[in-house]
Amino acid sequence: MAWKSLLIRPYANYVARNVKRWSASAVADQQKWMCALLHQAQKTDFGKTHHFNKIKNHTDFKKNIPLRNYEDFQNWLDKIFKGEKDVLWPGQPLYFAKSSGTTSGAKYIPISRDSINHHFLSAQSASLCFMAQSGNYNIMDGKMIFLSGSPELEMHYGIKTGRLSGIINHHIPGYLSRNRLPSPAVNRIDDWEEKLEAIANESIPLDLSLIGGIPPWIQMYFDLLQKKSKKSIAELFPNLKLLVHGGVNFKPYQKRLEQSLGRKINMIETYPASEAFIAFQEDYLSEGMLLNTDAGIFYEFIPLEQVFEKNPKRLSLAEVDINRQYAIVISTNAGLWAYLLGDTIRFVSLNPHRIKVTGRIKHQLSAFGEHVIAEEVETAIKLACSEFDVLMEEFTVAPAMGDAQNLPCHEWVIAVSEKPKNEKAFAAYLDEQMYRQNIYYQDLVKGKVIQPLKVRWVKAKTFHNAMKKMGKLGGQNKAPRLMNDRSFVDLLIKNAQ
Repeated sequence: MAWKSLLIRPYANYVARNVKRWSASAVADQQKWMCALLHQAQKTDFGKTHHFNKIKNHTDFKKNIPLRNYEDFQNWLDKIFKGEKDVLWPGQPLYFAKSSGTTSGAKYIPISRDSINHHFLSAQSASLCFMAQSGNYNIMDGKMIFLSGSPELEMHYGIKTGRLSGIINHHIPGYLSRNRLPSPAVNRIDDWEEKLEAIANESIPLDLSLIGGIPPWIQMYFDLLQKKSKKSIAELFPNLKLLVHGGVNFKPYQKRLEQSLGRKINMIETYPASEAFIAFQEDYLSEGMLLNTDAGIFYEFIPLEQVFEKNPKRLSLAEVDINRQYAIVISTNAGLWAYLLGDTIRFVSLNPHRIKVTGRIKHQLSAFGEHVIAEEVETAIKLACSEFDVLMEEFTVAPAMGDAQNLPCHEWVIAVSEKPKNEKAFAAYLDEQMYRQNIYYQDLVKGKVIQPLKVRWVKAKTFHNAMKKMGKLGGQNKAPRLMNDRSFVDLLIKNAQ
């Protein structure tokens, strides 16, 4: 055992014990975090306007601080852009994390001196908990690769700005950076395909122990490695111990990634967002990710069916139920207050509080009143692909509006290298699984409001080419799962021709 793995053992065990401690006191700690955040920000412009000094409990919190999305913070952000201090959080942001917006275009999420360490330490805790639980401390002795955004930062209104994954690169301690890939020069390459080529060339001669990234980009990396080496990933990297993934639901990608790997590899999931590091899998043998309740975040949860109501219920962690869909709301030590994150989650355990990400609030397919969410389509296609032995690369679902002769339906665009032998049986099975996942969908089909779903098969790399044309290839960008219009589907079809 090399010196790094010897040194990391006591630290990993300490971190694992600490995570277990705070996860057991999550409800009480959340009340403490609420009070601490309010106290620290009470003299900011936002704190004064919302009477932070008068808030004593969650009821007061909800009364004084209304729900907001990113656009609702624009007036406050404009003050920061003008150079004002003590607006949302004491001082000025240390960084802006730039992420893709919706109606607002690019979003500039403030990251403070208080919040930046939680982003890195939470990611680190996920790996250290795995080492402590599995005994695989020698991960530290090998090379580790993280497929991330460029660390190059630009100045936006006098504040360093870049992708979150790129910002985090500047806070990795020296003892880890020497083991970490890609190299700084390769990591700064802007073009994703050029960067991936360079990453593959750089990593093929090495013996990686850990690989991390968003599943579709990990798969692209694996495909390129296999093409160049003519080996499985396990043959290429015999000491690979851990795959760290996050950003999208892993299930649809799991079978193909496992085939590329060539042997069973331990995997853990993380839930980093530009706004905060929400959760990580502290127990690789258990379902779900541990809610990060000791990281400068106060959480609230809105029952999904109420999310678009004028005054929805805002529940504290003490009030949530297991296996119910919630929209997640956060207040952070970077100055976001009652911020509707946009993600939907459900709790799979309340002792400790473990969650699964189930989709996005705005990414529901409800063209006909069915309210289909990402978790439902992802579960259905995973079961169908398993049943028919299909290796799926990517997929999306959108409405097909029909005409005088044909009822509307859901159109599934699925990218594969090889279609199933019985395409009709696959589509019928997929439709049956959607019946099981969503009662509203079942009622609409049985009531002949819509017809059973249709599948359009496209070649592998169709999604890759479409995302490239959109300028959203690589990094933290993800193909949409559900669309209420046909803009993305039409682009896919055009690229499939």
